[in-house]
Amino acid sequence: MLLWFSEYFTTFYSGFHVFQYLTLRAILGKLTAFLISLIVGPLMIHSLKLNQIGQNVRDDGPQAHLSKAGTPTMGGALILVAITVSTLLWSDLSNRFVWIVLIVTLLFGIIGWIDDYRKVSHGNSKGLSAKQKYLWQSIIALGAALILVLTAQSPTEHQIIIPFFKGVSLELPLWLFVPLVYFVIVGTSNAVNLTDGLDGLAIMPTVLIAGGMAIFAYTTGNFNFAKYLNIPYVAGVGEIIIFCGAIIGAGLGFLWFNTYPAQVFMGDVGSLALGAALGIVAVVVRQELVLVIMGGVFVMETVSVILQVASFKLTGRRIFRMAPLHHHFELKGWPEPRVIVRFWIITLVLVLIGLATLKIR
Repeated sequence: MLLWFSEYFTTFYSGFHVFQYLTLRAILGKLTAFLISLIVGPLMIHSLKLNQIGQNVRDDGPQAHLSKAGTPTMGGALILVAITVSTLLWSDLSNRFVWIVLIVTLLFGIIGWIDDYRKVSHGNSKGLSAKQKYLWQSIIALGAALILVLTAQSPTEHQIIIPFFKGVSLELPLWLFVPLVYFVIVGTSNAVNLTDGLDGLAIMPTVLIAGGMAIFAYTTGNFNFAKYLNIPYVAGVGEIIIFCGAIIGAGLGFLWFNTYPAQVFMGDVGSLALGAALGIVAVVVRQELVLVIMGGVFVMETVSVILQVASFKLTGRRIFRMAPLHHHFELKGWPEPRVIVRFWIITLVLVLIGLATLKIR
């Protein structure tokens, strides 16, 4: 929005041309989202407390978590507000990718909001059923995939890029591309949701991965950089750096209140939306496999649940003391902050490995 105003005022003063630069707008978007989170955060937490929007804690979970019962939840709405306002202010609103990633994120946030609201307001501890969640997630993800197909401007937008190998890419037919987009968005959304079980555990990896994806968005949307790094050039996708910057700013602002011991939890409204955001961004910048590398912590958490359930159903035995994986380490005696920070460190290393694929080709 402000980009349009800067274009207009450039005719009167050339200094406004500085706002045409993606990097500056990304920085300003990041700072805007961060400030919105810091300013609105205390007000939202106070409102959640007044309305008794508190976290329900499972009786069969780690006993140390029982003290967290009643902590305000649904704080992910704060993240979505900060991301949305910042993106709309600093992005080029004529860019199709901006609207695709933003709408997918908000729609997944609505699913999470309904789920959270039912849990805390209607006395329904289960919220939406798994079938209801997957149904709406599937509709949104498939819709996003079809829109990307219908609006594609080059075959590059349907290619899957193999990291670490120079010039290795596969152009996917429609019947493979659509399921790929579906699994990336829905899978990442639910993986982040599973990981969001400790204070700050999910938000910092999300911030780190968004930072890595921002670099991919910028280089993929710049013809010269894309040619030099031997990655696919996708016209217009560089604008996604502002959306990624907004995730970083909003996430860091939320972490201010979510760090151990948390004053507020993001709830499904935050975790489902942020996971979907990372998934759709990876799709539009054509780096789905790099997302798997960067999001290794989310992958481990998801795999631990799958293995635990499969093992118990097939053999009657559990592989881990409790799933997802972070609970296993808690029950081994690791203090919660240790689990959190070590998972952050692992994510940082994995993001750096993912970024290394830009040159190791």
